[in-house]
Amino acid sequence: MTVTRTIERTATRTWTIDPDHSMVEFSAKHLMITTVKGRFGAVAGTIVTDVDDPTKSSVNVTVGAGSIDTRTEQRDQHLRSPDFLDAERFPAITFVSRRVEGRAERPGDEFRVIGDLTIRGTTREVVLAASFEGEGRDPWGGTRASYSATTRIDRRDFGLTWNQALEAGGVLVGNEVKISLEVQATAA
Repeated sequence: MTVTRTIERTATRTWTIDPDHSMVEFSAKHLMITTVKGRFGAVAGTIVTDVDDPTKSSVNVTVGAGSIDTRTEQRDQHLRSPDFLDAERFPAITFVSRRVEGRAERPGDEFRVIGDLTIRGTTREVVLAASFEGEGRDPWGGTRASYSATTRIDRRDFGLTWNQALEAGGVLVGNEVKISLEVQATAA
């Protein structure tokens, strides 16, 4: 037997990202042959949804650059250094939406979030291919919503230019970075 919960969705709602149930991950090529993955542990922000007029929806996210974790401390220290994120000078990576295209009413609905990604003090427009994963009540009486999103960036566009040429050709670190987000948020 399947139980379906119907939740009345209000037209405009503000959501607070739950950092304990959200994940910001990335991947890049190492030695041109292996994909190395990592994540950021510190994520915060808000999502404003407008079911009647999605163009009024918005996203504002801050990620702690120093919270990078690739499961290798030596590599993480290098990624925090001025060679890459320069996390001491630029402690926050931010994303602020400019517009939302498409509707997110039912689980599985796909939409796009276009906005400004700032890394290391450099801002570039990126497009997130997003999906509404669903909405439901938690055991404490609150309402939660879930979203996933992906994008790709060229790290050089954000001043992340450090690299090392390989003797056999190619470079140590690939320039394309894939970013993946799984976000759960609570209704404010």
